[in-house]
Amino acid sequence: MDRGKPARSLALSGFLFVLAGLLSPWFGPSDLDLRRAFAQAGPERAILLELRLPRTLLGLLVGGCLGVAGAVFQALLRESLATPYTLGVASGAAFAVATATVLGATEWAGLPVTWLAAWAGAAAVTGAVALLGRAGGQLSSLRMLLAGISLNAIFSAATLTMVGAAREHRAMTITQWLIGSIEAVRPVAIVSLAAVAAASLAVLLAQARALNLMAVGEDWAATRGIRPARVLAAGLAAGSLLTAAAVSLAGPIGFVGLLVPHLARRLISADHRLLLPCSFLGGGALLALADTIARTVTAPAELPTGAVMAFIGGPYLIWSIWRRF
Repeated sequence: MDRGKPARSLALSGFLFVLAGLLSPWFGPSDLDLRRAFAQAGPERAILLELRLPRTLLGLLVGGCLGVAGAVFQALLRESLATPYTLGVASGAAFAVATATVLGATEWAGLPVTWLAAWAGAAAVTGAVALLGRAGGQLSSLRMLLAGISLNAIFSAATLTMVGAAREHRAMTITQWLIGSIEAVRPVAIVSLAAVAAASLAVLLAQARALNLMAVGEDWAATRGIRPARVLAAGLAAGSLLTAAAVSLAGPIGFVGLLVPHLARRLISADHRLLLPCSFLGGGALLALADTIARTVTAPAELPTGAVMAFIGGPYLIWSIWRRF
């Protein structure tokens, strides 16, 4: 890699992230007049500041969290198909959130129960996948992936059962959320998500060299002075935390954690010092773009953002599998 490539890659990723953040709020079912939105208080300013801007910020942060989580899981498992979705982490978080919603729980110790439930569900599935994926004292990427796919199916079925048992208005809310949707949220939720993303990314960047070695193999990492068990625990914890934070606010949106790290690794670098921030920036830009498409392509009706991501990521996954095998 030439010396200027990391700077150019980060600059390009940052440019796409900022561009998506600047342009996305102006697109939607109704047109906004830029001059009136800033010049005077009124409906257009309210739509911009209370609906579209929070929605755009949420899309950028959720996409960034899922992109980084996918990059970490792929490094630890040494498997490009490992994502928060295929490992069942997103489904575990979704089941826990759906359960809390059906039970009508709101807050506990001052924190939203849905956040706590998502973290507990994601952590439980991550631990189960790691336990089931052990073979001969080391992680087997194939076993972890198969365990994740199985748990994903189990928790998806359990979530649908929970929806069927819910009251009508709650069932509709959960169903819409399960498809994956970006909606305007309170500023405190955005700030909290940003704090989780920043803290997790800082921890993972501190482990970037170790992740580079783990991506080669646990034995190789151990011979280079790395403690694989510690790196594995930190990486899985950070990845599950990022996934849970994203799912609690936007639902189990798939393909961001697959597509973005995979493309970043191929087009930019496999070095996690560069891959992690580029995955965050690229994931945020991609999900903001998908959300913009969701609210404009069938205006005044809206498509679920998760459905748009499936249309984008599905063909890419098919192409990747066909090219690989």
